[in-house]
Amino acid sequence: QVQLVESGGGLVQAGGSLRLSCAASGSRFGIDAMGWYRQAPGKERELVAIITSGGVTNYAGSVKGRFIISRSNAKNTAYLQMNSLKPEDTAIYYCCAYETPVVVTTYWGQGTQVTVSS
Repeated sequence: QVQLVESGGGLVQAGGSLRLSCAASGSRFGIDAMGWYRQAPGKERELVAIITSGGVTNYAGSVKGRFIISRSNAKNTAYLQMNSLKPEDTAIYYCCAYETPVVVTTYWGQGTQVTVSS
């Protein structure tokens, strides 16, 4: 089973930047894609960004142009560079990883808190 460990969350002022990291381990079949979701209090968990093993990316409209997802396949690690942070970005950020040995299987990290103050 894949284990994911997030790091890099914290408190930052509006307009600042943070870089989140997600280290994956335990994959037997190879991870197809990695992504980031976030959940704010009282809100549904939403997709922030996703990246395939080939480097194809997709972003939520609310973060497009501000956040960049990247990946080191050799290190089995995904990153989320967050720039121009806004208070609305405050949430718990969860890393996810997808394996498809037969059917798609999704694994989740336990989350890292990002708080953006005004």
